[in-house]
Amino acid sequence: MLPMMMEERNMAKTKTIASIDSEIARAQDALVKAKAKYDVIAKNLEELMERKREHQARAIMEAFIKSGKSYKEIMNFLNIEGS
Repeated sequence: MLPMMMEERNMAKTKTIASIDSEIARAQDALVKAKAKYDVIAKNLEELMERKREHQARAIMEAFIKSGKSYKEIMNFLNIEGS
C-alpha cells in the first residue's frame, strides 16, 4: 500500500492544465504590460536623443558662423568632401 500512497502524493503535486493556463495568462499579461512600459521609455529616450542632436547641431552652426571660416575650410578640417 505504500507505493500507492506515494503515487497519490505525486499526483497531488502535479499542476493541472487549468492552473498552468492561468499562469501562462498571467505571464502574458505581465509581458504585455512590460512591453508597453518599455515602449514608453524607448520613445522618451528617442525624443531626448533627438533634442540633444538638435542642440548640438545649433551649437555647431553657431560656432561655424562665429569662426569666420568658409564652408570649404570647415569641410576640409573635418576631412569631408563638401558639395
